[in-house]
Amino acid sequence: MSSFFIKKRVLSAAVNKGDLKRKSNADDGKGRSKKFSKRADEEISSDSENERTEPSRKQQDNEDDEIEETPQEKKLRLAKLYLDQLRDEEDKKAEEESFEADLIAGRLQDDLLEQKGKLQRMIAKDLIAPDPEEVRLLRGHKLSVTCLVITPDEKYIFSASKDCSIIKWEAESGKKVHKIAGGRKGTEERHVGHTAHVLCMAISSDGKYLASGDMNKLVMIWDPVTCKHLYKFVGHRGAVSGLAFRRGTHTLYSASHDRSIKVWSVDENAYVETLFGHQDMITGLDCLSRERCVTAGGRDRTVRVWKIAEESQLVFHGHEGSIDCVQLINEEHMVTGGDDGSISIWTVNKKKPVSTVKKAHGSHGNTGLEQPYWVSSVAALHNSDTVASGSHNSSLQLWKCGQGFRGLEPLFSIPVTGFVNSLKFSNSGKFLVAGVGQEHRLGRWWRIKEAKNGLYIIPLKRQAKEQEVVQ
Repeated sequence: MSSFFIKKRVLSAAVNKGDLKRKSNADDGKGRSKKFSKRADEEISSDSENERTEPSRKQQDNEDDEIEETPQEKKLRLAKLYLDQLRDEEDKKAEEESFEADLIAGRLQDDLLEQKGKLQRMIAKDLIAPDPEEVRLLRGHKLSVTCLVITPDEKYIFSASKDCSIIKWEAESGKKVHKIAGGRKGTEERHVGHTAHVLCMAISSDGKYLASGDMNKLVMIWDPVTCKHLYKFVGHRGAVSGLAFRRGTHTLYSASHDRSIKVWSVDENAYVETLFGHQDMITGLDCLSRERCVTAGGRDRTVRVWKIAEESQLVFHGHEGSIDCVQLINEEHMVTGGDDGSISIWTVNKKKPVSTVKKAHGSHGNTGLEQPYWVSSVAALHNSDTVASGSHNSSLQLWKCGQGFRGLEPLFSIPVTGFVNSLKFSNSGKFLVAGVGQEHRLGRWWRIKEAKNGLYIIPLKRQAKEQEVVQ
């Protein structure tokens, strides 16, 4: 009975907490009532009350902190934060501007050196010889490939042949996109296309026009996208052996076996002028962005730089035989190859070659009657120190120009069977294309039966190093 009544009293105490407190406060003399009220308070307390007290303490602390900071101190603190933020933003902006300025300065310097013809990117030392399995062969021509061009965007390659046809290839896949068929002799009036050996091709720097020249003294203009025939230029009295567009324009230069160079405006479908000077048939022509072109004069053994605006020409001597090919490295340096087996580097400031490699592709024949392998084609990666040459000694050779274009050192050779009649580097230098045939592009002095008529696409890999630009 006593335990039941105690529990009942505790419950009643919990309900009437206020009364108990008041009683305990009133009756201070009774210790028992104090203990009883303390025990009741302990039974009623919960965790939720503790949680309520903790935030209240934090709020109190925050209020104390806010009270401690005066308005002037708060303004000063915010001002410092704002100044730090501004300083960080300005530092970041200055770093970005300096980086952009360095980039722009470097680009402007390269452009200036390129215009002066003194830009030489030293990339040859980083080139790695490709594996034979990586070299692709594109076949489609029935006879020897004589010339080729790569579009400025490097997506397509155009090749032409002694079978009078022009084929458009997709560079990445190697697929044949379009073929402009060649016609038979005597069908010139009704056939749209060439009816004689195509010896040379050129494409404008914007990819708008493709030009091709043949043994029938004709220059034909095509749309590279649709491969539709646009114009036909007539005027040469001999086979058209060289074509080049002036970079950034639609001015076309053509060279011929009639020993003349003609200037055409393709936009206006018009003839401009004729230049004379060579004493033998012209075998090659090249041009960059200046209003001038360079030609190889075959058996007159001269290289000539034609200054169109000044109506003057510079004459260079150095080869011992016929000069069969020429290519500009930059505006002031060029490379030539001839049937004396030598490769020469020239500068417009000197009448003689800066450097020459004799028997660049070796020699053939009986002992005592050795003859050097003819250099049938050369190519240069523009504004760099990398040059390539081709012959019919079953190999294609890459060369490194010395600093200031003094000296030629062999880099590596790539096995290619047949006459390398045409060579072209892509603008980026990622690959090299060789047009190969069983016969030389200008005649039939030899015939290599085991050779395959087609295009060899050679990838050019580089080691991961920074390029050096040398003035």
